[in-house]
Amino acid sequence: MKTLENQTLLYDEDCPLCSLYTTGFVKSGMLDENGRKSYCQLSEEEQNFVDLKRAPNEITLVDNKTKTVIYGIDSLIKVVGFSFPLIEKIATVKPIHFILKKMYSFVSFNRKVIIPGNIKEENKLQCTPDFNYKYRFLFIGFALTITTFVLFGFSNLIPILPKTSILREFILAFGQIVFQSLFLLKMDRKTMTNYAGNLMTISLMGSLILVPILILNQFINLPQFLILGWFGITVFIMFTEHFRRVKILKLPFYLCFTWILYRMIALLFILNL
Repeated sequence: MKTLENQTLLYDEDCPLCSLYTTGFVKSGMLDENGRKSYCQLSEEEQNFVDLKRAPNEITLVDNKTKTVIYGIDSLIKVVGFSFPLIEKIATVKPIHFILKKMYSFVSFNRKVIIPGNIKEENKLQCTPDFNYKYRFLFIGFALTITTFVLFGFSNLIPILPKTSILREFILAFGQIVFQSLFLLKMDRKTMTNYAGNLMTISLMGSLILVPILILNQFINLPQFLILGWFGITVFIMFTEHFRRVKILKLPFYLCFTWILYRMIALLFILNL
C-alpha cells in the first residue's frame, strides 16, 4: 500500500469516530506516522493558513511542504485515492462526488450525536461543528424511519401484543421526542433539538441490536423467552447509554426516568388497544 507522505489530517479528538478512522489511516500505512493531528493542537503558524471556521465542519488535510489545505470529502478521497487510484477516479465523477459530499456532511454535522465524547474544556480550540438544523432534522428522520420499521417487525414476534402497524410504531417512536420535550420547555430550541438527536441515536442503536433477532427468526422459530430476554437486554443498554449522554449534555437526570415512564405509558396503551 502506498503511503501519502508529508500530509496531516486534522481530526476532532473529542469525536471517537474521527479518532478511529484517522488512526486506521496511519496504522494501515495510507498516511505516515505524522499523518494525523488533533485540531485542538494547531500551532499558531498553522492557524494562519487553516480556515478555523471550516475545519471543525470538514476534516482538513494539510500539505506540510506547500502549506496548502484540502477540506471534507476531498481530503478523504485524496488519502484513500493515493493507495487506490481507481476509487479516486470513481469518487471524483461529478454525480458520485456530489452524493459523497452530501453523505459526508450528513455524518460530520451529526457526529456529536452519533458518537458523543467528553469535551476537554481546557483546550483553547474546540473542534465543534456548526449546529445545522437541516442535517440534524434529516438525521432524526433517518433514525426515526429505521426505528419504526425495526419495531414493526419485532412487535410481530411477540404474540401477547396486539397486531401492530407502521403508523402505530411511528407514533410511538416519534412520541418519545414530544414527551421528553415537555420536560425541556425552559431550554432553548438548540438544546431541545440536540437532545432529540441523541434520543433518536439511542433508538437507532437499540433497533440495530434487535436486527439479529429479526434475521435469525426468519430461519429458526425462536422461543419467546429468548426474544423477550434479548429485548430486555436491549432496553438496559439503551437506558445506560441515555444516562451517559444526559451526563455529557449536562441535562437534568430526571430525563432518564421520564424516558422510562414514557415506555411504561406506551406499553399500557398498546396492551389496552
